[in-house]
Amino acid sequence: MSMATPLKTAGKLDLRSGSLPKPAPERTAVALTLLTIFAVSLISLWQSGISITSMIGSADNAQRFLARVGTVSFPPAAELIELTLFTLGLVLTGTLLAAALSVPVAYIAAANTTPGGAWQALGRFMTVITRAIPDVVFAMVFILVFSIGALPGILAIGLHSIGMISKLFADAIEQIDEGPRLAIRASGGTKAQEFFGGILPQVLPSWIATVLHRNDINLRGSVILGYVGVMGLGLEMSYAFKSLNYSLGVGIAIVMFVLCVAMELISGAVRKVLLGQGTSKARTGKKTAIAMTVNSKRPWTADRVRNLVWGWGAVAIALGGVWVSNINWSDLVTVWPKLPAIMAQFFPPNFGSYDFATMAMAMGKTLSIALAAMVLALGVSIIIGSFAARNVAPTPGIRTGSRFGLVIIRGVPEVILAILLIVVTGLGSQAGIIALAFGGIGLLGKLIADSVEEVNPGPQKALIATGASRLQTYFSATLPQSARAMVGHTFYLLDTNIRAATILGIVGGGGIGYYLLNAGQGSNYPLVTSIVIMILLTVLAVEGLAMWVRKVLR
Repeated sequence: MSMATPLKTAGKLDLRSGSLPKPAPERTAVALTLLTIFAVSLISLWQSGISITSMIGSADNAQRFLARVGTVSFPPAAELIELTLFTLGLVLTGTLLAAALSVPVAYIAAANTTPGGAWQALGRFMTVITRAIPDVVFAMVFILVFSIGALPGILAIGLHSIGMISKLFADAIEQIDEGPRLAIRASGGTKAQEFFGGILPQVLPSWIATVLHRNDINLRGSVILGYVGVMGLGLEMSYAFKSLNYSLGVGIAIVMFVLCVAMELISGAVRKVLLGQGTSKARTGKKTAIAMTVNSKRPWTADRVRNLVWGWGAVAIALGGVWVSNINWSDLVTVWPKLPAIMAQFFPPNFGSYDFATMAMAMGKTLSIALAAMVLALGVSIIIGSFAARNVAPTPGIRTGSRFGLVIIRGVPEVILAILLIVVTGLGSQAGIIALAFGGIGLLGKLIADSVEEVNPGPQKALIATGASRLQTYFSATLPQSARAMVGHTFYLLDTNIRAATILGIVGGGGIGYYLLNAGQGSNYPLVTSIVIMILLTVLAVEGLAMWVRKVLR
């Protein structure tokens, strides 16, 4: 054995000595880091004051709130249909804009397709900064630029969504089989032919799944855009709650819940139809790419006809979304002379009447909310996510029930839950933590379920063959294999929670979001810039930490 292998074999059994070698220093550092994050999260949860007693104590408030709601009411049918179609069109158009823009960003961000190191750095920076800037900040800027209408919401959703779609798309590009691409290059193909013939067929399933997932997130997030003036159901709900018309506000919240659950179910069905079930996506993409390389005239199989129908159906839906959004296209032409003066209002950044200590404490509060919600969701997510996995659930019924429960949980927008909890209990940051934790269970539970189903079945079968119980098999084979993926998913949840905690502050959940809303409504745009920079630095720090942990544990 060469001297260059100790780091790779750290933690594995040394057959010559019969003992475990000492862990590598980097792995020890990662373990200590994870323990520290877990401890800080528990402290944040403890300091939040959340307890069963306090929640039971708010039962009287809940009864009074329900009495004030009375009979749930809805907008007139015609108005409700118009608002619903407008919201769906706005979300769909924004997501499709992000999907289109994510292709060139992912291309230059992927290590195996980027034109150079500087281009790759630019691409990766764009994925981070668009994710870090909250969509409500984009909305604030575009409302200044375009005033009312669909464009502020579409552009806010589109630009913010580029980050996640392009990041996951770039990661998928880096993991392709280079064979089809190299074959096209060897035959004299252009860069465009390499991409569309050798790369895109392999990564298209992943891209579709990511876009559909992002569309679900954007529909839930469209609620908060109404609080900064974007038209749609969110704006009408904000008017209702601000005017204490709880009956109407709850009615619109129910409509949003039904829409979100329906979108989750539709997206799941579309993924199964387009991507196939029980088939390796990578293997299917590879075969398609090779077929396109060898023979440009592909046979008209049932799968090809089905995909063509679904593809044109998607185009029709996209055009319908653009049509119902009623975009004033001339605004895109007349806006450019206004931009310099508008952007000048955001610089130079400053804290206005606040000092740095106040803003740092507010940012720390937001991070504390995110950590507390993460640790609160983690334990429940592992349990539900494991029962939602095919290779762990005792019966198919339990798996189906767990999967459906996760869909229902994901269908509840965290913002709506936080608003209702704040109105009912007045708990402030505690309501934000509970809302984030509830939403985190839906997200993290699904990711854990998928990771558990993807583990190598060999160790599980070996333990079962020796007479091990289902519980012993889970803790000895299933959980250890999926632990690395769980760590990555938990960091993803933390990253999501930081941005979501900022948003919840806008509706009274505490933290930096409170100052962000006040700065935007008070036209204190230099303070908005300062807050965005603080959020960006925090997200970058978490992103860097997550990348380091994944690299060491790989």
